[in-house]
Amino acid sequence: MYKFVFGIGGFLLFKSIWGAMLGLIVGSAVDNYQRLMDGARAQSGGRRMSAEDMFRYYQQHSTSSDVPTMLMALSAAVMKADGKVLKSELNYVKSFFTQQFGPQFSGQHLQTLKRFLDSSEIPIQRICNDIKMRMQPAVRTQLLHYLFGIAKADGDVSDAEINVIQNISNMLGVASSDFESIKAMFYRDVDSDYKILGISSTASDDEVKKAYRKMAVKFHPDKVEQMGAEYQKGAKEKFQKIQDSYDAIKKRRGMK
Repeated sequence: MYKFVFGIGGFLLFKSIWGAMLGLIVGSAVDNYQRLMDGARAQSGGRRMSAEDMFRYYQQHSTSSDVPTMLMALSAAVMKADGKVLKSELNYVKSFFTQQFGPQFSGQHLQTLKRFLDSSEIPIQRICNDIKMRMQPAVRTQLLHYLFGIAKADGDVSDAEINVIQNISNMLGVASSDFESIKAMFYRDVDSDYKILGISSTASDDEVKKAYRKMAVKFHPDKVEQMGAEYQKGAKEKFQKIQDSYDAIKKRRGMK
């Protein structure tokens, strides 16, 4: 239906057959999307979609170039972790996606997020397996920084949120030491500076220096230079926190 409406509209707007053809193309895309949504609703039968339904929905919407759909699934898992979806979390996600993807981010992606939030179960294991095959280790690690940002959006990271992010980290194949390092940036305790460097407070001064050099190389922003501005921003923040933690330990110990 829409292809004819858009076709006529294109002809009237541009006063040419090319305008009509453009309208037909746009209208056909709208028709296809509408059929996809109708099919998803038909599959669900008016009920909340199952994990299997959600994974089919995810597959239909995600491609090798559609990183937003992948992240929407992970975002929803973290947002649902503590049993309440907060406006501060939604604002964080929208801000990140707007800065990261620009024109590629649209209301359709927000509808995808809503679909995951409304689902009875998110097939997170299968989605993480898919992401693991498509993304390099450095980028997968950087995803944790984004997920912890969602959890911290309301000013507090709950145990439930930490558990969900840790499970995602494991499924993505991120090293436990890297997870603990990023966690320490958002969930601080007396040993956070050491955890950020991936060592214990009993480490020697030489071990502290060695750990700092290792982390500085591993998490250098250049590792994700192929990604967008928001990934770069997160990488730079992490790199700075590694430097801050090292400086704090040196000062505390009187190291040169």
